[in-house]
Amino acid sequence: GLTCAILADGYLGKRNRRIMLLIVVLCARAALVDGLGYLLETRIVNVPLRTWNAIVGYSIRPLIIMLFLSIVGMPRRKWLFWALIGVNALIYLTALFTSSRICFGFPNNYFYRGRLGYSSHILCGILLAYLLFQTIREYKRVKRSEMWIPVWNALLVVTAVVLDSAVFTQKGTTVSFTTISMVACTLFFYIWLHLQFVREHEQALRAEQRVQIMMTQIQPHFLFNALNTIRALYAKDPPLADKTLEGFSAYLRQNLDSLNGTELIPFSKELEHTRLYTDIETLRFPDIRMEYRIEDADFQIPVLTVQPLVENAIRHGVRGREDGCVTVSAVREGELHRVTIEDNGAGFDPEQISSFDETHIGLKNVKSRLEQLCGGTMQVQSSPGNGTCVTLLIPAAAQKQKKEKQE
Repeated sequence: GLTCAILADGYLGKRNRRIMLLIVVLCARAALVDGLGYLLETRIVNVPLRTWNAIVGYSIRPLIIMLFLSIVGMPRRKWLFWALIGVNALIYLTALFTSSRICFGFPNNYFYRGRLGYSSHILCGILLAYLLFQTIREYKRVKRSEMWIPVWNALLVVTAVVLDSAVFTQKGTTVSFTTISMVACTLFFYIWLHLQFVREHEQALRAEQRVQIMMTQIQPHFLFNALNTIRALYAKDPPLADKTLEGFSAYLRQNLDSLNGTELIPFSKELEHTRLYTDIETLRFPDIRMEYRIEDADFQIPVLTVQPLVENAIRHGVRGREDGCVTVSAVREGELHRVTIEDNGAGFDPEQISSFDETHIGLKNVKSRLEQLCGGTMQVQSSPGNGTCVTLLIPAAAQKQKKEKQE
């Protein structure tokens, strides 16, 4: 069943999928070691074959932990760990050639543990402790409740080893507690790793989305037009040209900062970024008028949310109109923060948004990020010739919970 899950898991990379499949094979081999050992002890007495079977069992247990360690994060001196695994296997191979029973033996078909018989247990303990340490260090940002899964796995294995020391030496035991715990922990740890891979995939998608948003905001025609506007201003009004150039630089810098910034930013910062953009556009198109009616600014909003909507209103709404006006307002209504971007431009049919390509991609992008990042909603009211009104509704409760979590 785990094999089928691994093969169907789209979040596992090729390397991790190969490692997980190898772990499954080794776990199956460990279970086979116990079953075969029971047969060779009780039904088909064969001491040499039983010795080989035990050597395999003691050799593959630390190997399974090492493979998990290679998924979570290999140590800097990984050769040392592989060398210890090799030495462990050599120690148990001595059971084939020595009569002094350095590690273990089967005199009269009874199990006997020698002076180095616990080398596999000690090595597994070291690897297990290091695996737990690496897991906590690599995934320290996950929820505390999730971190109990790898901790529970470690405790389960330790408990199984203790039980085996008291029970497994009895004749006729068909499967060891260590093997049971190893199979169970492999399943639990895979589920835990799957959760982390899904989270990493979502973070990568968000980062890609931020890049896509930034690229849609810095269009070549806007760059060229802005630079040409600044160039023309230097011939007419150098002080205004300097001020516009400073604002344009700040606009570009904030777009680039959004790639590595937090997902949510104060509304006042988003509003500042919007003003930088509209200051440049109103210089190019003096007939466009901007109005800001801000009564509420004490909340957070996804980065590059308001500015793309204002840009849509200017580019596809009021540009070219003699009395074009775009109004940005923000008010608190009970448990909601309401942000409205309204224009008296050309308007459009909201039902056709899904059929547009790049024209209204900003609306779809803002809507999805608003829902995912702060539980908000977006409402679009428009009709051809009657302008457009986009309303963002952000729950105040979600803002409060996020602020408390950050504190």
